[in-house]
Amino acid sequence: MDAIISQAEFAQMVGVSEARVSQLISDGVMVRGDTAHAWLVGYCERLRDQAAGRLGDSLGLDLVQERAALAREQRIGQEIKNAVARKEYAPVGLLADVLGQAGSAVVDCFEQLEGLLKKACPDLPDEAKTTVMAVLAKARNQWIAGTDRLVSDAIDALAQDDGLGDDAPAFTESDAP
Repeated sequence: MDAIISQAEFAQMVGVSEARVSQLISDGVMVRGDTAHAWLVGYCERLRDQAAGRLGDSLGLDLVQERAALAREQRIGQEIKNAVARKEYAPVGLLADVLGQAGSAVVDCFEQLEGLLKKACPDLPDEAKTTVMAVLAKARNQWIAGTDRLVSDAIDALAQDDGLGDDAPAFTESDAP
């Protein structure tokens, strides 16, 4: 073991290709001209480091970073589950649909008001009807703009927070108008 051996002999000894031995030498794991014992020690140290996750593999993956990323995603998933259980969570798409339906119902009621005013108060002057309809139209437009702004702000906050995507928590009770 204290003899200097060739790359081919070492490759055969540990069961890897000669190209892999050459790569290990260029990576500085083993030093050209060292003994078989020194090469074996360097090779085993490299294997221990890889097994312990202190080195990335040949695909550029780092086990420690991958585990940390997985733990983070699991934590985020648990936070979402907890928010759902506390009824503090709703996906952005669902909120947009609900607000759209609510807005549509309000607009429908406002549009019927002019006809109802004519039936209920036929003697009401046109100026009064016009004023009532203008106030209602302004209120409707402000309500629609406000809900649209709430949804947009929630989406922007998500994008800045950590880019969790469309299924991430987008609305909490404290966000309610």
